[in-house]
Amino acid sequence: MKTSLRTSALATLLGLAALSAAPARAEDTLKKIKDSATLTLGVRESSGALSYTLGDGKYVGYHVEICQKVAAAVQKQLGLAKLEIKYQPVTSQNRIPLVQNGAVDLECGSTTNNLTRQKDVAFAVTTFVEEVRIAVKANSGIANIGQLAGKTVATTTGTTSVQTLRKHERATGVEFKEVFGKDHADSFLLLESGRADAFVMDGSLLAGLIAKAKNPADFKIVGEVLSVEPIAIMFRKDDPAFKKAVDDTLVAMMKSGEMAKLYDKWLMQPIPPTNSRVGLPMSENLKAALAAPNDKPMEAYAKK
Repeated sequence: MKTSLRTSALATLLGLAALSAAPARAEDTLKKIKDSATLTLGVRESSGALSYTLGDGKYVGYHVEICQKVAAAVQKQLGLAKLEIKYQPVTSQNRIPLVQNGAVDLECGSTTNNLTRQKDVAFAVTTFVEEVRIAVKANSGIANIGQLAGKTVATTTGTTSVQTLRKHERATGVEFKEVFGKDHADSFLLLESGRADAFVMDGSLLAGLIAKAKNPADFKIVGEVLSVEPIAIMFRKDDPAFKKAVDDTLVAMMKSGEMAKLYDKWLMQPIPPTNSRVGLPMSENLKAALAAPNDKPMEAYAKK
């Protein structure tokens, strides 16, 4: 009897271990939303005009408004009289785990769709395309990578922008000195104060910093696009019904011209709280993504 009990207990433990080791099945997100009458958006505190806070728990931006439109479409699809939208601030470090564990239903920040992340999460069709560029003083005479030879180039600690610059085919044999800012504002100050001749970073961030400068006309973005990164709304893997609901809404917005209007609202017009303009015209890559909706990863944009 003792042996039988011991064997039974061991079998139970082994069974529990097997369950804990097995990957969790993707939850039916639409059912979760319907049952709770709640949809949680993952938002960023300061991802440029894509997603940022105005304080007091209020979040706005191009991707935030797009996600609000998706939420309204989901509410209609599910026949809910009321749907509560919750906002969960996320960071670069915790955004993927919070999507995976169900704390966030839609991540509406500035996440690049790449093959590595696709192992853990899913992405909607591309709604923004980031391009790494070079900012210089308007009177610098610098117009391309080759003219950075012997110059001082600023970037932000912990980013990969200068490595991207060095790897660019047109940077072969171009030697420059590198200086680091502790954050994007600090890096821009290096350029503004003359301690750097150029600042390499995401184009939307550069445009935003120039817009907020004392004299925006003193700066310009020049040269070749150093890398192209598709930015997309992120959600849990292996939930085709939810992906279809999200993508169908986004594609309809693209075809109707609503997506382009939202881009103009957030990237070309004055935005709160300072009513400054980012002033970043839509790139050819984004125009192409809106004309032919797709969820291709960053690797598909690389030159073959």
